Amino acid sequence: MGPTATGKTEIALELHARFPVEIVSVDSSQVYRGMDIGTAKPTRAQLARAPHRLIDIRDPSETYSAAEFRADALREMARLRARGKVPLLVGGTMFYFRALEHGLSPLPSAVPAVREALAAEARRVGWPALHARLAGIDPATAARLDPHDAQRIQRALEIHAVTGRAPSALVRAAPEPSGYRFLKIALWPVERADLHRRIAARFLQMLEHGLLAEVEGLYARGDLHPGLPSMRTVGYRQVWSFLTKEVNYNEMIERSVAATRQLAKRQMTWLRRYPGTHRVACGDGLPVREVAELVQRVTGDREVGV
Repeated sequence: MGPTATGKTEIALELHARFPVEIVSVDSSQVYRGMDIGTAKPTRAQLARAPHRLIDIRDPSETYSAAEFRADALREMARLRARGKVPLLVGGTMFYFRALEHGLSPLPSAVPAVREALAAEARRVGWPALHARLAGIDPATAARLDPHDAQRIQRALEIHAVTGRAPSALVRAAPEPSGYRFLKIALWPVERADLHRRIAARFLQMLEHGLLAEVEGLYARGDLHPGLPSMRTVGYRQVWSFLTKEVNYNEMIERSVAATRQLAKRQMTWLRRYPGTHRVACGDGLPVREVAELVQRVTGDREVGV
């Protein structure tokens, strides 16, 4: 695990070369086909060295939930274990890690009519107004959501409309554990300023590698829009705004880098609170030796990570 731009993919490739592990992606954006550059998806050469499960499994027009991820991940993990391999879970979608390890509370399925009613209301009054309504219903849930987080605000209000209960009350219900034991390793930036420099440099590199053309291709499809989870991905959302002339090129870069820094901050806040996590310091160089030694020390070379 670790915040964005800390070298998780590169470390995973090294572990794949040293241990009997196979990689399962834990990334809510890399599931989408055609979104390669902006999600820092492994390259074809990297995938040839070490296949990654759970990437390129959804069209950008589709949604993908934590519950779906958990079911898919447990299926792939069982298949790997049957082959004598150890699942190596790699990514930065922290809620997916939690859902996998601890399970999800029982929540109602989506109700299209309720969702559409909420979406229609949001078009009239805006998502911040619905966020304010949520704050009156469930202050705990509203406090952790951005007033413009349309997907999560809509889902929270939908849950309340269907069940009559606050989403936070349902989340406290007992989930189903995975049945696995996990060795949790987090790549931890030594200097925040260094991480910020790498975030900025990586985004510029994404632009050099064709991010604009990638988003232009998605925009040209005609069936995608900024409200979709795929198009709200950091970087894609800002480039989309540039293509629609809401911001200029330099503003797009500034907003993308700032949003990525905020993402990294949220990821690190989450990791600080995740119990049983081994932090491994990372800076300019990849801490391959440190991670490998931690795996060997904790597992005793018996069963790597499980």
